[in-house]
Formats: sequence, C-alpha cells, structure tokens
Amino acid sequence: MSLPRNKIIEAIEKAREASPARNFEQSFDLAITLRELDMNRPDQRVNLRFTLPNGVGDRKVLVFASGDLALRARRAGADAVVEPAELDQLATDKKAAKKALQPYDSFVAEAPMMPTVGRVAGPILGPRGKMPTPVPPQAPIDNVIERERKTVVLRSRDKPFIHCIVGKENMSDDEVAQNIEAVVQNLTRATKRGFANVRNIYLKLSMGDAVKVF
Repeated sequence: MSLPRNKIIEAIEKAREASPARNFEQSFDLAITLRELDMNRPDQRVNLRFTLPNGVGDRKVLVFASGDLALRARRAGADAVVEPAELDQLATDKKAAKKALQPYDSFVAEAPMMPTVGRVAGPILGPRGKMPTPVPPQAPIDNVIERERKTVVLRSRDKPFIHCIVGKENMSDDEVAQNIEAVVQNLTRATKRGFANVRNIYLKLSMGDAVKVF
C-alpha cells in the first residue's frame, strides 16, 4: 500500500488553510506514528538519512575542515567553516560550542578531524541526530554541501514516532508532495512490515493545526 498523490495534495492544501499568514516562512512538518514495532529492540528502531527530491528550503551547512578543503568549502557556499584552531577553542568552552553549533541544520567533517569533532561536537550534535558526515580531504565539497542541504534524518529513538521537515510554504504543492512520498517510501522500506507498520500520518505548517494524511 502507498499514499495516493491526491490525498497528499489534499492534506497540503488543508494544512495551508489551517495556518494564518505569518511574517516568516513556515515549514511543512510531517509526523508519523508507527505500530507493531518494539522500540526497545535497536534492530526495530528507525535511523535513516536520505535526500529529498526537492530539498527542504534554506538549510544551513557547517563544515569542519582545514587547509585546501576549508578554502573550497567557503568557495562552495558553506554557511560556516570551522578550522582546527577554532575547534580547539570551542573545546575549552562547552557553552560557547553549543551556541556556535545551534544555528546549523547539517554538518560535514574532514575525516582526519573526526576524532576531535566527535569529542567536542559529539555530545551536542549526537542527541540531535546531527553527527557530521565524514568526507576525505579530496572530496568534491560543493556536491557534498548540495546533498546535505537536501538531506533529512528519520530517528525513532525509543518511541514509535517519526518527525521531520518536508518543505517550506513557498514550495509548490507538488514539490512538497514528492518530498512526503520520498519520506514514506524510505521509511516503509526500513520497517519489517512496510506500510503496515504505519499507524497514522499528520502534516502541519509550523504555526498551524495538524491535518491527517493517513
């Protein structure tokens, strides 16, 4: 079983109607409740990373890198680049480190820096499901950054519940629908009974009421 496109479009339209105009661009948030999965068993938990066909709007990417990779990351439009000296400085102040990393949605780290990145940023990013993606120093960082801007993470932790952003309100209904389909397809491929493990699906804009999709 899969979600008919017309039902998704209908839910998107209702979600738009259920949220008054705001003075900022709202996100479309998808919430999925699972069933018949034992979240106490790690093998039945959901922990996925994948790219959405239309991205999710302006996602900020921070790159931990040195030398040539740091230079290329800046040229490629990374929202921030943290080099080893700055990382060492963040290691001395956990509060400052948390504040510095808070604005970013996705993280990439030069592989040789991963041990230090893990020690300094791991306690902050790990619980948020945002541990950096390691890349070699010769990586085509422009492609990596572009991919990260379209990447979402699905994590169920110890509760049968998934939540993720699937778009921005300035995106077309079809673009948001394609992203929702990608989330459902990736999720159901990862569960033992596929769509039968989905109890319900709700969609909402950031400040709006939830609308049932399934």
